[in-house]
Order: sequence, then structure tokens, then C-alpha cells
Amino acid sequence: MNPDRLAVTVIGLGSMGSALAGALLDGGHPTTVWNRSPGKAQALLDRGARLAATPGEAVGASPVVVACVLDYQALHTVLDPVADSLAGKVLVNLSSGSPEQAHEAAEWARSHGADYLDGAIMTTPPGVGSPEMMFLYSGSRAVFDANRPTLATLGDPLHLGTDPGLASLYDAALLGLMWSTMTGWLHGTALVRAEKTEATAFTTVAVRWLSAVAGFLTTYARQVDDGRYPGDDATVDVQIATIDHLIHAAAARGIDNALPELLKATMERAREAGHGSDSYASVIEVLKKPAGDR
Repeated sequence: MNPDRLAVTVIGLGSMGSALAGALLDGGHPTTVWNRSPGKAQALLDRGARLAATPGEAVGASPVVVACVLDYQALHTVLDPVADSLAGKVLVNLSSGSPEQAHEAAEWARSHGADYLDGAIMTTPPGVGSPEMMFLYSGSRAVFDANRPTLATLGDPLHLGTDPGLASLYDAALLGLMWSTMTGWLHGTALVRAEKTEATAFTTVAVRWLSAVAGFLTTYARQVDDGRYPGDDATVDVQIATIDHLIHAAAARGIDNALPELLKATMERAREAGHGSDSYASVIEVLKKPAGDR
């Protein structure tokens, strides 16, 4: 252990919690761990971690407590009985939940004298510890800055703002982007494989294309912020005509068309709202409203 490294407690030793504790050990932090099933700690103990017998002992062992449990309900089940021992500690909650739950947890921590950061882990367990992997945080900037060196042991720490719910909100939004992108890629892969093209060959081209698409996102982000959607590249009307080619090609090859049909229906709603000659970014105007309000 590096004596200059802050001591940290990790509560929860599922796959992700174990990876967090492992990264802290690798970074030279004196690391205490607690898990409802203590048998999960053995591999970490072999690497130098200390096992706390109770949540209270775990909280008392370190100035920084990192919680990574199933959800916020599990967090409160573990910490509510020992909440008074959190006074003067920094609680970094990396459990999954909603922005509203993050707000409640921040207030709960504050009421017990603890500083609080809410976080979201934007990688799978094997990526923990890599400086390339993002960890999103929201809450006090001063608390984040003071603990940034410790947080950097886990991955690249990004502070999103003082609103405690921002990390959860970004997490949900980015996961939606991931699922949409991966499902679009899988649909395209199914389409080209119908013509005996290997997924690896298609993906080489697809990754290059996604780099170009990222440029569109940067351009369209400004339009969304301004609320103006000049159709000087490709209008919604043009996109509707183009997606028909995809739908036809997929149908001719027996490929499920639920995704492109959904996308087309969304574009058509934008056109019906008067955005046919605007850029694709104008589709956000129909996405901002519940279906019944359109």
C-alpha cells in the first residue's frame, strides 16, 4: 500500500464492486471491503484488502466510502442502520438508480453529516481502472476536486455539475444512445449478412461511418440549443425518402423491419409538425413531448 494514498472502503462486491476494489488496491489505496456474503471478498483479501465484519465497521475504516450495490433500496438497507457513522465521510454512490433517487440520497447523506457524490460507471467490470473509461459524477464540485486523485484510480472522472441527479440522467441518456446504436448496427449487420458479407467486414466500414455521424451530432447539438434547424444538409423529407430504401432492402431479404419502421414513423411525425424542410435535428421537437400530446 502507498502511505500517500487515501484509505477507501468499498461496500458491495458484485462483479463491479470487486473490480472497483481491485483497481483501488492496484492504485495503492488501503482498501476495506464489505459484502453481505463475505466469501466474495477472498480474492481481494489475497491481494491485501481488509474485510470489515459489519457495515458500521466498513464505514468507520475509511474517510471515503464507495457504494456499489444493486440499487438505492439496497444502499439504504445497508447504510440506514449505521447512518450516524457517515458524519465527516465522503460517500460516493455508484449504485444504479434514477435522478430523483440521487437527489433523495444526497439529502439523506447531508442530513447525516456526510458529503455525497452520485456517480455512473460507463464501462463493464473489465474496463475499471482504465484511464480511457469514463466515470460520471455529480454533486459538490469542491468534494469532487478534493477526491479527484482517488476517483481517477477507477477511471477518467468527469464532473457534470452540482445537481446530484445529473450523473444518473446522463447514464440513462448514454445507455439509450448505446442501445440505439448497437441495435442499428445489428440490423445493418443482419442485412449485409443476408448477402454472405461477414460482420467483421461490415463493421470496419460501420465504425468509420460512425466517426462521420459524430460530426453530425456536433453540428445538430448547436441547432438543438438554438431551436433552429436549417435544412441545408439533408432535410427530414429527404431522410424519409431514403429510409424507404432500407425498409425495402430489409423486407426483400426477410430482415425484421421494426426498428426502421419506428424511425420512419418518428420522422413522419416531425414532418406533420411542420419540419419536413428542416434538418434531422428537428425530430427532437416531437421526441420532447409524450405521444398523447402531439
